Amino acid sequence: MLIETLGAARDMGRLNEIVGVLVRHGFGDTVRRLGLADRLERAGHALHWDHAADLARIQPPVQVRLAIEELGPAFVKLGQILAGRADLFGPEWIAEFEKLHSHVPAVAFDVLLPQLREDLGGEPQEVFARFDVAPLAAASIAQVHRAQLKDGTEVVVKIRRPGITEVIEADLRLLGHLAALVEAEMPALKPYRPQLLVRELAKSLRRELDLAAECRHAERIATNMAPLPHIVIPRVHWAHTGARVNVQDYVGGVPGNQLEQLTAEAGFDRTLLAQRGAHAVLKMIVQDGLFHADPHPGNVFYLSGNRIAFIDFGMVGRLSERRREELLQLLLGLVERHPQTVADVLLDWTGDDHGVNLSQLETEIEAFVDQYHGTPLAELSLGQMLSDVTAILREHRLGLPSDLALLIKAFITLEGMGRGLDPSFHMATQATPMLRQVVREGYRPKVLATRAWKTLRRTLALAEQLPHDVSRLLRNARRGRVHVGIELAHLKRVGDQIDRAANRLSMALVIAALIIGSSIVMNVKGGPTLFGLPAFGFMGFIGAVIGGLWLVRSIWRSNHGRTLDDEG
Repeated sequence: MLIETLGAARDMGRLNEIVGVLVRHGFGDTVRRLGLADRLERAGHALHWDHAADLARIQPPVQVRLAIEELGPAFVKLGQILAGRADLFGPEWIAEFEKLHSHVPAVAFDVLLPQLREDLGGEPQEVFARFDVAPLAAASIAQVHRAQLKDGTEVVVKIRRPGITEVIEADLRLLGHLAALVEAEMPALKPYRPQLLVRELAKSLRRELDLAAECRHAERIATNMAPLPHIVIPRVHWAHTGARVNVQDYVGGVPGNQLEQLTAEAGFDRTLLAQRGAHAVLKMIVQDGLFHADPHPGNVFYLSGNRIAFIDFGMVGRLSERRREELLQLLLGLVERHPQTVADVLLDWTGDDHGVNLSQLETEIEAFVDQYHGTPLAELSLGQMLSDVTAILREHRLGLPSDLALLIKAFITLEGMGRGLDPSFHMATQATPMLRQVVREGYRPKVLATRAWKTLRRTLALAEQLPHDVSRLLRNARRGRVHVGIELAHLKRVGDQIDRAANRLSMALVIAALIIGSSIVMNVKGGPTLFGLPAFGFMGFIGAVIGGLWLVRSIWRSNHGRTLDDEG
């Protein structure tokens, strides 16, 4: 039970706020189905249902976005994560989630000052040659101020909001309980994996709360980008950087959302910028395995000399070597129109074939890829192809792993930015040479030799350990400690139903025995009386009535729950 598991009155108050927002935005029925309304009202919290009917006329995606914006930073971040899950949500939902932003009113500098003074080890005006009290930008987790170091370097100081960690941790606790409750009470939402999404959100938020982690990501990517002199990553000033504050070089170029300033007269070549940006992000993804997971226009600046600067590495994606190899197969399968390759990779990624018609799914993927047969490479839209593939998975209720969902979102965003710079930009044309180059590099003699050596070492280690493992297995077998686990689908659910049926049958037998016994006692003369009737017989009948009411209520609740599940 959610309410009973909450450990603090603070969480109960926050839960009341969350439920209140949901009710105001037209989700009263969902609140009732989860049982939260009755429990909160019994706990003394009043829920206001006024105007809920009016808001219910708004389209559900808009309702959800408005509710998320009102609920605060943890929920806004969840919405931003969902914006990258085209494998779970349709275009109308993704469009609303993409409208979410974490821009909020700035914290007064007087509120920031005690924490900032503690992190810097002195007054900001003493540590820096100049410190602007007015914020440059403000978001839900941190806000940014411009400053100047003693040596004249222009920097930005990113400061975490005081008390935001406690707020987010409380919301994460509640979201974890709510996700478990949703999966238990609303099976129709189980394919969306609420608990997995909340765990993904928790990891992402906790990384973003550590401002030093953002700088470590920036430095790793800067090292990877060193061969590309036209890519700029702001330098970190570690002397003033910690978990609650970081200091990086100020980037003063043209923001990615002000493309009208990128004119030839100003010295910009938009076609070259699109190519360089695509090359940089493809290198992050395909070669390095560490990429900027949110390369939207606000995180990109265009500098003189047709250079490109990336900022804000709070959200990064990671790809293992195996994932990168699978990604290469998928992308090459798309651009070279090999449907079987695409189908094989996607089925490996989804990893859950329970209840899925694999033959139909494979046929749909093959038909989708085959429709591009004969289409010139320059006319392929890789972002649109990835969107269409995830739509097919969504129809079959198959979700991608979170790292791959981030990757696909980055690809789609990147292609959109490239088209904004140059309408003739095609990601497939840019990606194909690099993909083929990476594949060729994977077959170089040195790489093959390294891979073979690693495989040989693992094989030798396994062979060395094998006698010990066999010996331990035989020893346990002699002692009767070998256990064989067989998992049968739905067996636990069937067992629970049998247990409930047995309990009801037992109760019915007890009720029948009480009725029969009480009837016999009623005919016995003498003994204490109650209301002129034998007391023990009367009490037996009362017990039978109470037991009967409980039995009827239990059967009704069970049937009602099944009806709700069928409707969901």
